Amino acid sequence: MSAPGGNPAPSAPPSYEEAVGINMNYPNPYPVPGPGQAPDGKGMNPPPHMGQPPSANNPIPVQTVYVQQPVVFYDRPIQMCCPSCNQVIVTRLSYDSGALTWLSCGGLCLLGCIAGCCLIPFCIDALKDVDHTCPKCSALIGSYKRL
Repeated sequence: MSAPGGNPAPSAPPSYEEAVGINMNYPNPYPVPGPGQAPDGKGMNPPPHMGQPPSANNPIPVQTVYVQQPVVFYDRPIQMCCPSCNQVIVTRLSYDSGALTWLSCGGLCLLGCIAGCCLIPFCIDALKDVDHTCPKCSALIGSYKRL
């Protein structure tokens, strides 16, 4: 059979081994059971990456996680991102009577300051607990306890 125009007809396409370039003389890296042998199932499965088609440019979903370091509150305002309104703020401080205030008052009473001097600790912010609030949304962010 000759093709019209005098050109010879193309031969059969190459085999799979010829097209892919597999060298049949190279030893097989995986055990192959001989004729008449039943596979025992040990070492017969190729690694998972063999025989699977390459992934087709499918985007891998990525989730970004922001981890905020734990904030330690003291008796000074701090700059941070408010967890309630997600704004960068400097905390607003408010002072409340806590355990140290009451213990100081009781200690002064035991020393004989009963006429009203025992109430002095309630006027000193350095003896009170501190609450940190957001100045924008007024959410309580954290507290600093003296005792």
